Amino acid sequence: MKKLNLDIKIQYHLWFWGVYFLLNFLRWGAYFNDYGYSFKSNLIEFSLHIPLVYFNIYVLGPKYILESKYLKYTTSLFFSLLVVYVLKTGLTYFIISKNIWPEANRDYHPFDINHIVAVCIGEIYVLAIATSIYLMLTWLKERERNRAIMENQNKIKLKYLKNQIQPHFFFNTLNNLYALSLESSDKVPDVIIKLSNLMEYVLYDIEGSKFVPLIKEIDYIQNYIEIEKLRFENVEVRINLESDIDTVKVPPLLFISLIENAFKHGGVNNERLKIKINIRIRNGMLEFEILNNFVFSQIKKSKKGIGLTNTKKRLKLIFKNNFNLIQSVKFNFYIITLQIPLYNED
Repeated sequence: MKKLNLDIKIQYHLWFWGVYFLLNFLRWGAYFNDYGYSFKSNLIEFSLHIPLVYFNIYVLGPKYILESKYLKYTTSLFFSLLVVYVLKTGLTYFIISKNIWPEANRDYHPFDINHIVAVCIGEIYVLAIATSIYLMLTWLKERERNRAIMENQNKIKLKYLKNQIQPHFFFNTLNNLYALSLESSDKVPDVIIKLSNLMEYVLYDIEGSKFVPLIKEIDYIQNYIEIEKLRFENVEVRINLESDIDTVKVPPLLFISLIENAFKHGGVNNERLKIKINIRIRNGMLEFEILNNFVFSQIKKSKKGIGLTNTKKRLKLIFKNNFNLIQSVKFNFYIITLQIPLYNED
């Protein structure tokens, strides 16, 4: 059976009934200039209001409303109102006054149809107010719970997408290290140190971080480029910092797929591979631009990898639609420009 949310803090219940009782007590006490009667009559009414409200919310609602059994709900509520009417009328008559409803300014008699309707309408009024507030609080709490679930799902997706970037790169680097070791190359120790730095950054420095300093990300990129040069001996890479970025933060490993793409598709007829990276702040946005010479046939033949697709998914999760990723060709250079909102350290 479906259940309504019962997890509303007890102080909210106490505050609601306390304030409601106080307002009713003061209202009718001032109206008749008889606060003694107002206190006693409200004490009786609220001793019946409260059980009826919680019976409706926690029993009738889950049992019938959530199960779409509306006729049974209406019937049960009708008999509940009759029970409340009998109790209220009897307690008022025997404890407070033979005049069972002086607030009406007319003579009501017990079990008179008009009196029954009037009392039931009053109870329905209280039910409507209390249930509306309860449903509003439940909705707010459920909305917050759903927001937390969605945020957690996005974190998992981001972590998965971030982790996708690394394995194939480390695998390629280990293959290159193996080849160098067979040649007894003196590059091996330097490559191991750089690879160690990369792994430390990925496994420890950025673990759990939504944003990291751009300076550290650039250090990572530079180590990455030095290792990639093992596979591309005839390479020229320039990084231009055109703005002050000391306090700027970015999502970790966001740019590495763009750089990997440049290495993957770069080069013109076995000529020197040229890569240029421009980092600047423009119109309140951080702009990362990478240019590389390329071979048309190589791009057409290559299979679609996870790099740019991965990057676009991460951008969507982090920035919604507040980013620009533009791909263009100028002369024999392939250009990717990424613009993201500027995020500075506090």
